Amino acid sequence: MNFLAPWYLLLAAGVAVPLLVHLLRRRIGTHVPFPATRYLARAERDHSRTLKLRNLLLMLLRVAVLAAVALAAARPMAWLGGGGHAPTAIAVVVDNSLSSSAVVAGRPVLDALRGVAHGVIAAAAPGDRIWLVTADGQVRGGTPAIIARQLDAMQPLAGAGNPPAALARGSALVRSSGFASRAVVLLTDAQRTTWEHAPASAAGVSLAIWTPDGAAPANAAVVAARAQPARWTPRGTVVARIAASDSTTYRMTLGGVTFARGSAPAGEDVTVAAAPAARGWQAGTVEIEPDELPTDNVRHFAVWIGPATGVTALAGAGPFVASALDVLRGSQHIAAGQDATVAAADELTTLPALIAAPADPSRLGVANRALEKLDVPWRFAELRRDSSVARAVAGAIGGADDVTVASRYELRPVAGAAADTLSAVGAQPWIVAGPRYVLVASPLTPAASSLPVSAGFLPWLNDVLTQRLSGEAGQVLYAAPLGTMPAPRWADAMEMPDGSRAPIQGTGDLSVPAVAGTYFLDHGGRRVGALVVDPPPEESVLQRFSVRDLAARLGGGRSAATPAARDVARTAYTAAARRSLIPMLLALAALLLLIETWMSAGWSRRAGARA
Repeated sequence: MNFLAPWYLLLAAGVAVPLLVHLLRRRIGTHVPFPATRYLARAERDHSRTLKLRNLLLMLLRVAVLAAVALAAARPMAWLGGGGHAPTAIAVVVDNSLSSSAVVAGRPVLDALRGVAHGVIAAAAPGDRIWLVTADGQVRGGTPAIIARQLDAMQPLAGAGNPPAALARGSALVRSSGFASRAVVLLTDAQRTTWEHAPASAAGVSLAIWTPDGAAPANAAVVAARAQPARWTPRGTVVARIAASDSTTYRMTLGGVTFARGSAPAGEDVTVAAAPAARGWQAGTVEIEPDELPTDNVRHFAVWIGPATGVTALAGAGPFVASALDVLRGSQHIAAGQDATVAAADELTTLPALIAAPADPSRLGVANRALEKLDVPWRFAELRRDSSVARAVAGAIGGADDVTVASRYELRPVAGAAADTLSAVGAQPWIVAGPRYVLVASPLTPAASSLPVSAGFLPWLNDVLTQRLSGEAGQVLYAAPLGTMPAPRWADAMEMPDGSRAPIQGTGDLSVPAVAGTYFLDHGGRRVGALVVDPPPEESVLQRFSVRDLAARLGGGRSAATPAARDVARTAYTAAARRSLIPMLLALAALLLLIETWMSAGWSRRAGARA
């Protein structure tokens, strides 16, 4: 038997109250002989033995009542029965997230977790029901032999998974089983970043927790790697960050070819410039030497590489655009050519183009006819002359931010238009983009907005021309393994590692692959972007909770911390078969109170009759 709230046993000190009352009733005084009352003294001596026995019995009853209430408040649990254990519904939750592949004492942590899980499964009786739940939320049921084979085939995930959600799912399974005995066994490395904010989710079940002994190993990891910008024309940089306690050597590859090596200082970003000969969409990596957790020693990135975009500006674009283009040509970000055009909508004849609203409102009809002819699904509507502030949409490439807009046209989409809003004035789109165009609802002049004279105009123009309008359309997306994300409307298939293509629906969510790497996105059979899949950086932080701290966080009094692996199965099955003794103790206290009341009342009536 054990107690879920042992501090309440202090209430048992209340048994001293009946003892004090009993002792205080003993009266000590001076005896004065009085002849007329000597017969009463003889009668009292005749009944003294009965009186002492009655008082002692009442005292014991009252002490027993208080003791039973104190024990009930301490929430006692006991395993009632003989050998073996009661039929039990038990869920074995194995945390096979990426951190479980860390090697400790020459053995992966997951192997230790798997060994304990085998012991729990082997201890099952024919009447038990068992489930295996992994960190990715997968549930496997069946006979112990089937679950043992599934356990052997289990591999560490490429990402964090969601162990707290797996624990909640295992708890829900056993609660809905209909069994009176319910238990969950949690086998985890107790990683702090995983469990620090996890809610207690094992209510109504007995929770047995086991974690490996010893401190977590030291770990170095590549926690960030990005190509900047995402489209090189043809130059760019790779920015990486390596989490380590000391400087670490690294290697960068592009298309499988090493293009940089060096040493990264601890806690500092590494920036490497490159101008590779490769063209088109390329996959790259940043790698360090393998350590105890090798799965986070490489991180992926993707980049599009092509010649500098040839840009022409028409007269309607304005003098500020012409000056900015001269600066970009001088820095070799763009070149002179006909790859893209910057023009006012009323003089537009071809795409791709950065399109501005006409400076002359009388040219609005010509501008809208030009948009219609080039299949740009937007039309200029009512002219607004109210000073407002435009904000960039989060994550948008080519979104101008914190720009004062003095005059703008309302933009009305054509039915069925698919486009991205890059900047907005309130709820109204101000800069929109689609295949081969970027459209601004104001002229690119200081009288219309502060954009042409702002410090951000040159980088904004460079992003629009090199990222939105240069070469192939598309962009680089980043995600963690096994997650979901909105499906890109500009892609219809994903290239898999084996060369096959998985279709992408333009609406709804896209399931992120379970394996880290670069997955190119296609449209019409050609590459238009990339999905880079890497584990979240926090999964590389291996510091742990102690098993007792984790038990206190997850289940309070219903959790059992089991430091010894050999004790996990016994703790799980016997804890699940335990019963609460609270109803029994409360019933006993009520019965004793009834007996005490009956005896007191009966003796009082008899004493009155004798008087």
